[in-house]
Amino acid sequence: MTSQVSSPAEQADEAVVGEQRKETGVKDVRRLDRVIIRFAGDSGDGMQLTGDRFTSETASFGNDLSTLPNFPAEIRAPAGTLPGVSSFQLHFADHDILTPGDAPNVLVAMNPAALKANIADLPRGAEIIVNTDEFTKRAMQKVGYAASPLEDGSLDGYSLHPVPLTTLTVEALKDFDLSRKEAERSKNMFALGLLSWMYHRPTEGTEKFLRTKFAKKPQIAEANLAAFRAGWNFGETTEDFAVSYEIAPATKAFPVGTYRNISGNLALSYGLVAASQQADLPLFLGSYPITPASDILHELSRHKNFGVRTFQAEDEIAGIGAALGAAFGGSLAVTTTSGPGVALKSETIGLAVSLELPLLVIDIQRGGPSTGLPTKTEQADLLQAMFGRNGEAPVPIVAPRTPADCFDAALEAARIALTYRTPVMLLSDGYLANGSEPWRIPELDELPDLTVQFAQGPNHTLDDGTEVFWPYKRDPQTLARPWAVPGTPGLEHRIGGIEKEDGSGNISYAPANHDFMVRTRQAKIDGIAVPDLEVDDPHEARTLVLGWGSTYGPITAAVRRLRTAGESIAQAHLRHLNPFPRNLGAVLKSYDKVVIPEMNLGQLATLVRAKYLVDAHSYNQVNGMPFKAEQLATALKEAIDG
Repeated sequence: MTSQVSSPAEQADEAVVGEQRKETGVKDVRRLDRVIIRFAGDSGDGMQLTGDRFTSETASFGNDLSTLPNFPAEIRAPAGTLPGVSSFQLHFADHDILTPGDAPNVLVAMNPAALKANIADLPRGAEIIVNTDEFTKRAMQKVGYAASPLEDGSLDGYSLHPVPLTTLTVEALKDFDLSRKEAERSKNMFALGLLSWMYHRPTEGTEKFLRTKFAKKPQIAEANLAAFRAGWNFGETTEDFAVSYEIAPATKAFPVGTYRNISGNLALSYGLVAASQQADLPLFLGSYPITPASDILHELSRHKNFGVRTFQAEDEIAGIGAALGAAFGGSLAVTTTSGPGVALKSETIGLAVSLELPLLVIDIQRGGPSTGLPTKTEQADLLQAMFGRNGEAPVPIVAPRTPADCFDAALEAARIALTYRTPVMLLSDGYLANGSEPWRIPELDELPDLTVQFAQGPNHTLDDGTEVFWPYKRDPQTLARPWAVPGTPGLEHRIGGIEKEDGSGNISYAPANHDFMVRTRQAKIDGIAVPDLEVDDPHEARTLVLGWGSTYGPITAAVRRLRTAGESIAQAHLRHLNPFPRNLGAVLKSYDKVVIPEMNLGQLATLVRAKYLVDAHSYNQVNGMPFKAEQLATALKEAIDG
């Protein structure tokens, strides 16, 4: 499976202990530094729930972890077919890790489709646990197996564990007043129990979760608990599993603090709530459900106690229209969507640019174009975020790099929107949104002060001495216009999409005024204060790998592999994509080669080449899946040697 952390002498001692355990009936326990497990089955088999529970217990145990849920695009594909396979991959370790792993060490396959869809990803020697009850002739024919792969020798290179999961689950629940179909639904809990035994995962959290989830159906709760315990006991007693594994907590991987497991969309939701509290503004979300952004709407709807108001609109345009109206009314306004929704919202984003009001537009990117791949990841909306509006309509762009980083990215996007009075695009993606990792819960004094000063009265004196309110009179430092809450006496002003006169806000068609307003709005975005780009270059490398967004984990893992092998390579990662950090040009020109891996066809590379005249080399992938570390390491090694 994976390399063991024990020394050769310790391994010899463990071998002796193992023989003693065999003699006494006690099973062998082996120590590993990390493991990658993938649960796979039909979309109705509960693989996401199983993976989520295993992840939660792993997080509570103290391992570092990274996950990769993989959903079918169809709401309910035909049972037992390849398009209907759902999987959940978890990489956990006793040290700092960055990705869900390149290849599973363990595959739990609930049916023939799950085996066939995932077998190509497994290295030789990997463990495969299969539910033999589902390997019927009809089920195998449905996915193209002429003969049973469990019997034809095609799996001889793997450690195969045939387990009749369905039969064992039904037998474990025979004393419950359940139909066979109802009992079979608990087979995922049996599998979870078995894997929990194999890897010494805690069980208390899962038992509490099941009792809470099925509080109104206590019999179902007890049935799932019984199946879970039966799976654990099966691992303990069967001779087929002679070994269990220990992965120690990652005590050196984390700074001191309180941690929890968190997904990107959940972290983003918490970041938005924190931003509204730090700004002392009500939070308004105007949204329309769309994969993979809908979880933010679901989560924020639970937090009315923090002054959060959520509005599920009839379409994307209504969602952003309501959000922009809330911004006009003095709220921290947010709209969430994916790439197709951004296209529909583009006119209103342009209106927000013209009105110069704070608005967060959160794009959880997915595979495109059009409907594309709703449940798969991609980062191909960068050019749309940068240029996807009519006229000169510049918008700041922020991109988180990990699931936990979505919290900080939300705060940063809110800071920019509120300080500079502008809509801001936040580009996450499906990989970050659904993936999870440990997150250190910040202390309140670590959060930024986002307090806003609304306009309170007149801010300009006319030639005749009359004091008036000018809605486009700007702060000389930020170029932001004042934010006037409707209904404040004396602050009446025009609003709308037609070009306004500088200062007064009166409608203006004057060519010189339009030129001035366009250049001023661009200068406001160009002048946004963002931190300089930090470069990780311990050995004065000549090759730089530059990334953005969710490529951070695979790039960093690849860079670590190359440095371990003695290669010299530098790494930098962009959070701010508009405006770029002020030192980016100097950084790029200080290296002989710049490589930019992206899950698109080279969008950041296009921007970098155009702005800095640097011959950046693209390394691209658009297959709906994140990069693998080994794949990137190979490509970067070729760049170093080329």
